[in-house]
Amino acid sequence: MQLDLDFTRAQFPAFDEPGLGEMAFFENAGGSYTSRFVIERLMRFYTSRKVQPYAPYEASMLAGREMDEARIRLAAMLGVDTDELSFGPSTTQNTYVLSQAFRAMLKPGDAIIVTNQDHEANSGPWRRLAEAGIEVREWQIDRDTGHLDPALLDKLLDENVRLVCFPHVSNVVGEVNDVATICAKVRDAGANTCVDGVSYAPHGFPDIGALGADIYLFSAYKTGGPHQGIMTIRRELGEKLPNQGHYFNADTLYKRFTPAGPDHAQVAASAGMVDYIEAQAAHHKIEGGPRARSAGVARLMLAHEQRLLTPLLDYLSARNDVRLIGPAQSAGRAATVAVELPGPGEATAAKLAPLGIMAGGGDFYANRALEGMGVDPEKGVLRLSFVHYTTEKEVKNLILALDQVF
Repeated sequence: MQLDLDFTRAQFPAFDEPGLGEMAFFENAGGSYTSRFVIERLMRFYTSRKVQPYAPYEASMLAGREMDEARIRLAAMLGVDTDELSFGPSTTQNTYVLSQAFRAMLKPGDAIIVTNQDHEANSGPWRRLAEAGIEVREWQIDRDTGHLDPALLDKLLDENVRLVCFPHVSNVVGEVNDVATICAKVRDAGANTCVDGVSYAPHGFPDIGALGADIYLFSAYKTGGPHQGIMTIRRELGEKLPNQGHYFNADTLYKRFTPAGPDHAQVAASAGMVDYIEAQAAHHKIEGGPRARSAGVARLMLAHEQRLLTPLLDYLSARNDVRLIGPAQSAGRAATVAVELPGPGEATAAKLAPLGIMAGGGDFYANRALEGMGVDPEKGVLRLSFVHYTTEKEVKNLILALDQVF
């Protein structure tokens, strides 16, 4: 079975929008198009539910139910308990709040491990714990490939390590890290894990419960949803960490790491992401529970992306005037492709726009990863990223356009 592209693209109004529909979108790692399900839920909430939720009148009760629905259905799809999932204004903000909770719990002499493969959002807040006397150790990538070798983690783990923070996929390297194996290794060492899933989730919602991550974070606006950060935290750890929310919410797990009130409309609209997966499952006749249906859709998405990714990687690998960052094979990597050029990546992205290609150039907040691979962040890279609604024709047009600008 292959993904039905006509059905898929029909769920995203952007493809019918003048100025967008005729362009090929290759900067999905910066934020994906929004599905009609999310837009419809957002419109309905702002039109008929935009009141303080959970009060004893109909509009308010409906607002609260839709917010609860989003949490319940997303948690089921991700393989975690309902109250282990919470929303925040962004993944960056969620990570910062978590770092403050760990700052209050850890003591001088304790150690954490971060990587230089990360987006700064899942690195900077943790590195700042050094100000409180926490030892920060860096798990470094390979300078040539950007690979994060799990064997090197063994040299950093000891009885002082309390937390290991790493990405599921780097937003410039693109390689999929073996989260389950890493989490098991860290758990056996008596420490916790915080996984940045921002660059992985757009390519298929993961089974977080099976991965074994104590904390997993991703951004809804990169998975066809509104601008919200979604965080899951294992109950045992969440209840052990100091409450960061209002004191009277301390007994509610999903409120413990939400210092400010959530965006009610965007939380409710996040259920539209599940609507979309369910629609895909129904259309492709994928059966089972929420987790099984999501996994089945993810397999279709991944297979489609890898078919499109292979010719792009082959084209870039064959050139001797550019440097492909990350693996040269589609297996084991996401459809996020960064290329080092002789000049600035942003300048090349600007040349692609008149040719019908929307792409990005710059450092993408991955300064440490670029520096770790010998790339000047000031020059940056050209990033070409797509998801499952991209077509084979768009990839062919991209390659033709690259031939003109390289």
